[in-house]
Parts: sequence; C-alpha cells; structure tokens
Amino acid sequence: MFLGIDHTAIVVNDTEASLKFYREALGLRQVAESENYGVEQEHLNNVFGARLRITTLRAPSGPGVEFLEYLAPRDGRPYPADVRASDLIYWQTNFITTDMRDAEGRLRTGKFTFVSPGVVDLADDQAGFKRGIGAAKM
Repeated sequence: MFLGIDHTAIVVNDTEASLKFYREALGLRQVAESENYGVEQEHLNNVFGARLRITTLRAPSGPGVEFLEYLAPRDGRPYPADVRASDLIYWQTNFITTDMRDAEGRLRTGKFTFVSPGVVDLADDQAGFKRGIGAAKM
C-alpha cells in the first residue's frame, strides 16, 4: 500500500491576507476555490454549522496548501502569540526552493516576520537540505 500526503490544511482568518504571503512571497499558485457546507462538511470537520471558504494552492511539485476560512461559525480562537516550537500545538510547514536568496528577498520585501536572522546554514542535511530560512505569516 502506498501512502502519501496530497496537501496540508491551514485554518486562516483572512484568505486574502494569507494569499498575499503564499502567492507573492512563496510563489504558490491558486488552483481552486470553493465554499463548502452541509452535513458532510460538518462531519468532516466535526463542527456543527460549518461553512468554509476553501482555497487550494500548489507549487510546481509536491503537496499543496489548502486554506480553510470558517465563514461560520466565526468563533475560532486565534493562534497564541507566545507559542514556542516546543509547545504541543506548534506546527510548521517547510517549502523547498532552488533559489534561497530570491526567497529571502521576497520575504523581506513583503515585510514578513522572520523567525531566523535570515538564511542560515544547517549543521547537517538530515531534512534533505543544508540551508534554511525561518519566516512566518502571523
């Protein structure tokens, strides 16, 4: 049996603001958008009355990113401002690029928050790459 990952789903408060980061800074392209609701969606998300704007983005290869913006209910809690990498609720999504300096420039031009001081060399390549940059759209 082959198992794989098609996409990661991220709950967002503002699809347009999130698109700015993922399209303009990271270079992903929007490939689909829909509004989903009804019993099937409620069961899928385990949220009664769920009505979602779902936006799908893709890079040239690899898994996609799917934004889930809850149009109803609108009572979701925000991501804690003081979350740390060692917290159980923490997550990260890694993107691979062939041009790290271009990625850094896009992120700096967009005035996005950096977690790292910029491009950093990694001690080993266990993750499959030797350089990285930590940035966040918060």
